[in-house]
Amino acid sequence: MAYRETPRMRARKEATRQRILDTTHALVAEGGFGLASVARVAENAGVAIGSVYRHFDSKSDLFAEVFRRATEQEVHKVGEALDTAAPADEALAESLGVFARRAIRSPTMAWALIAEPVDPLVDEERLRYRQAYAELFQQNLTLGIEQGHYRPDQNPQLGSAAIVGAIAEALVGPLSPAAGGLDSDSADRLINDIVRFCMQAVRTGE
Repeated sequence: MAYRETPRMRARKEATRQRILDTTHALVAEGGFGLASVARVAENAGVAIGSVYRHFDSKSDLFAEVFRRATEQEVHKVGEALDTAAPADEALAESLGVFARRAIRSPTMAWALIAEPVDPLVDEERLRYRQAYAELFQQNLTLGIEQGHYRPDQNPQLGSAAIVGAIAEALVGPLSPAAGGLDSDSADRLINDIVRFCMQAVRTGE
């Protein structure tokens, strides 16, 4: 008789897979990808090491999935800030603040997503992550030019990529584990400086 997986077995497997993902995410948020060894993931998730590899072909595949899920949430939050009836420049300023504030509130996870050296598969996901942000900002720049809020002589595709790069580079130093964190005043200044710099680059008359 051919083996047939029952709905209960599928549900149990999916629950185990999700627990492994959730555990890995928590470890990355605590100490970056470097903390999330397969042995530690298995121990914290309450499964055998072999069980991790039954659900993921490799640690790289596990990390790429965790990265993808985490970044999808972050991109969604920025997209929500941009998807508003407010003028394009106000929406952009708000979205930049959302990006920076969320990163500063979870510095270890943000560092892991933006800059931590990990693995080629994660690097591929990181490129997709940056492209997803760039596409959102490009739509905003195109709209802002049409509304007359942004300089009409700029290239929205190039400008959006530059905004993504500027945010990442501005945050990578302060978020680095070696930086020791930011106090509230320093965090507020950093957020304001990022928003001001990006808005001055695109706005009319800045």
